[in-house]
Amino acid sequence: MKVNGTHYRSLWWDEDKDALQIIDQRWLPHEFRVQQVNTLQDFADAIVEMRVRGAPLIGATAAYGMALAAGSDPSDENLDKAWEYLDKTRPTAINLRWALNRCRAKLKALPEGDRAAAALQLAHEISDEDVDINYRIGQNGLEIIRRIAAGKPDGEPVRILTHCNAGWIATVDWGTATSPMYQAHDENIAIHVWVDETRPRNQGALTSWELGSHGIAHTYITDNAGGHLMQHGQVDLVITGTDRTTRRGDVCNKIGTYLKALAAKANDVPFYVALPSPTIDWTVEDGVAEIPIEERLEREVTHVQGQTEDGRIGQVQVTPHGTPGGNPAFDVTPNHLVTGLITERGVCEASADGLAGLFPDLAKVARSA
Repeated sequence: MKVNGTHYRSLWWDEDKDALQIIDQRWLPHEFRVQQVNTLQDFADAIVEMRVRGAPLIGATAAYGMALAAGSDPSDENLDKAWEYLDKTRPTAINLRWALNRCRAKLKALPEGDRAAAALQLAHEISDEDVDINYRIGQNGLEIIRRIAAGKPDGEPVRILTHCNAGWIATVDWGTATSPMYQAHDENIAIHVWVDETRPRNQGALTSWELGSHGIAHTYITDNAGGHLMQHGQVDLVITGTDRTTRRGDVCNKIGTYLKALAAKANDVPFYVALPSPTIDWTVEDGVAEIPIEERLEREVTHVQGQTEDGRIGQVQVTPHGTPGGNPAFDVTPNHLVTGLITERGVCEASADGLAGLFPDLAKVARSA
C-alpha cells in the first residue's frame, strides 16, 4: 500500500545494504520511521517490542531472522539456537512458529554450504506468499461486501466495524481484515469503517492512519461503542483478523474481539474473520482451553502514548500511582459466534468440517503429523 504516495511493504530486503528494513510501528501514526535490522537480537526486540506486529508480519520477520542466522553460521546447532530464541518472543500468534518450523525443516535438508542463500530466498518467498494470500482474502471478502451493497439504498455506504489493526502494516501488504475494504473502495463501492480504538495500545489508530491514507471513510470509536452502534442498526458486518485459529474454528484475536462477537450475535450482525491459512493451528481444537494468552507489560495499560500539541511524542500515566495493570493481549471467540471465515481459498463456516473442506491438504498433513 502507499504512504504519502509511495508504495511500501511493511518489511523489505535492501539489496544495496544487504539487510532487512522494517517500518517501526511504535511511532505510528504520528511518525513514519524505518529501521534496519542487523542482528538476531534486533529481530527478537522488533517482535517483542511490537516494532513489527500482526501474526503474518511476525512470521515473515522470523523467516528473515532465520536467514540471518543461516548466513552467519549455517550449522544445525545454530539454526536450532535461532529457532528457540525467536520462538519465545511472542507465544500466541501461530505464524511465528509456522515460519520458524518451515525454515528450519527446509534448511536442515540442505548441505550447510547451500543454506544461507536458500534461507534468504525462502524468506522472500514467505513474504511474497503473504501478499498473495491477503490479496485473495480481499477478493473473497469483497463478494460479501458486494452482496450487502446491492441491498442498500443508493448512496448509503456499507458500514463495517473492525477491531485492532489487521491492516497492511500487520502483514507484508494488503492486510487481512482490511483487504476486502481496500478492494471494495477501489471498486467504487461506498463503505464506512468503524475503527475500534483497541486499548491498551490503541492499534485502531494504525487502522485509521491506513484507511485515511487510502481515502476510505472511517470513524475512530471507543471500544465500548460498537454494541451501541449495532443496537441502532449502524453496523452491517464485522470483520476482524486473527492471530491463531483452531482446527474447529475458534478464533484468538486481540483482546476485546470476543465482546464484539457477543454484541454482533445479540444484534444479528454478521461477524466474519479474515483468516490466512498459516494462522490455522491444526494441533489445537479448543481455543479457550488450549491457546496460551500472552500477558504483556502492565505499563501498556497504565500509560498511553500520544502526540502533544507542540508535536512531541511521549507517554502519560492515566492511572493512580501504585495501581497495577492487567494486560492479557488476546481473547478467544468460540466458533459458534463466528458467521464465517474469509480465507484465501474462499469463505467457510467456522467449524472443523468447514476448514477441512477448504484445506483438505493441510488437514491431512496435520492428522498424519
